[in-house]
Amino acid sequence: MSGIILMSDARVAAVPMEECGERLADVRGSLLVDDRKHKDSHGAEVHLRHGVLDRLLRAQTLLPGGLRLLFVEGYRPPALQRSYFEKYADALRAGHPDWSADRIRTAASRYVSPPEIAPHSAGAAVDLTLADPDGRELDLGTPMNANPEESDGACYTAAAHISDAARANRAVLGEALSAAGLVNYPTEWWHWSYGDRYWALMTGAPAALYGPRENSSTSLTA
Repeated sequence: MSGIILMSDARVAAVPMEECGERLADVRGSLLVDDRKHKDSHGAEVHLRHGVLDRLLRAQTLLPGGLRLLFVEGYRPPALQRSYFEKYADALRAGHPDWSADRIRTAASRYVSPPEIAPHSAGAAVDLTLADPDGRELDLGTPMNANPEESDGACYTAAAHISDAARANRAVLGEALSAAGLVNYPTEWWHWSYGDRYWALMTGAPAALYGPRENSSTSLTA
């Protein structure tokens, strides 16, 4: 983890928040959508802030050879984020009973953001991968959402022990998304964001644009 700033880092939480009030947009009809997260989120997952969706559409135009972005998850209700974080932290605690609470929180944040600063709960983050022109998912080295333990660290974006093809696919995805203004969370090759505290810290922006939102009819578009 040398050189990687994790979501649990105090510098992330210290970034000022200037919520812009932008609503959440439904990505269906704009992007190729996979429904593997629907059972957890019940439809909330197909939403993103408009500014994030606009940048994904820009990134898609930059992909070569008819490749497409395969969208898996955007907005994540705060209660679901807390559930994911606590479940993973509990698993780490069971496997490492000697670890301190701070070490558990830091280790958990490699894979699930602490709920109070989670980009997904702001509608600012997206989990996605690449598909070929026929919609078939490409090999990016690990299954999406593989944690560091089960992937032996291959989920890290810059992991060395993946195939040349997977590394090339990660590079294609990263080049397009970076050019469109999103930033990657380097412990998860599939996680990209714009407008959240982590994005602001990585880009030097003076403040985050998007803070956590509750899942309600007033925050989602029709």
